[in-house]
Amino acid sequence: MHDHGSKGAGVNSVHPSAVVHEGAQLGTDVEIGPYSIVGPNVRLGDRTRIMPHVFLDGHTVLGADCIVFPFASVGTQTQDLKYKGGTTYVEIGDRTTIREYVTVHSGTADGEVTRVGSDCLIMAYCHVAHGCRVGNRVIMANASALSGDVLVDDDATIGGMSGIHQFTRIGRMAMVGGLSRITQDVPPFMLIEGSPAAAYGINSIKMQRLNVSAETQATVKKAYRLLYREGLSTRQAVDRIRTELPAVPEIVYLLEFIESSQRGIIK
Repeated sequence: MHDHGSKGAGVNSVHPSAVVHEGAQLGTDVEIGPYSIVGPNVRLGDRTRIMPHVFLDGHTVLGADCIVFPFASVGTQTQDLKYKGGTTYVEIGDRTTIREYVTVHSGTADGEVTRVGSDCLIMAYCHVAHGCRVGNRVIMANASALSGDVLVDDDATIGGMSGIHQFTRIGRMAMVGGLSRITQDVPPFMLIEGSPAAAYGINSIKMQRLNVSAETQATVKKAYRLLYREGLSTRQAVDRIRTELPAVPEIVYLLEFIESSQRGIIK
């Protein structure tokens, strides 16, 4: 083991078989395991741990206290055929865990960033494509995949082996069940699953864990019924939610989400 830190950094643990290119910036107490490769434009935050056989490339930043498990590949070139060169980026927040065989690809357009937030868990075999923006505390279960330019808001959960269509958005605290095919936006707080996907209720477990009050949960459940169980169009449901339910922050956010949707919500 030897130190390979940026100037002023503490002692880093880099296995002799690892390849850390000149120009890579390592924070303090970084660990890089056997046979891992860290490219010249990679920056690793303090106490981040890179396990054996990891490939980090491109203009890629990982925050502090991240863990990347064997055979993950982060920062490599997009698979988008529209890529014509240029400098693209990957940014990953603090305390995020990237499990085995995960792929996180860099952007397509010059300057585009693929972003994963802090405190996320990206389980084995997941894929995050070019230009995705994944919020904080997001969980992606095994072999789920985000196509290009997908937005995932904070505290959302994506079930295993689910496929998310490009340009779709998944709202805060939403739950996408396993084996789902998502081709339109998933409203916040909702439980959506299937192929084709449909709504099955609100994500009450996540809301309870995040200390959303029982009163607010009941209000969100009323909004769910108006959206999905009254035979209303989305426009009609939005109007009734606005007039009949209290304007708590969750309802305000839900309405903003629906009204700003580019692809329409799953109904």
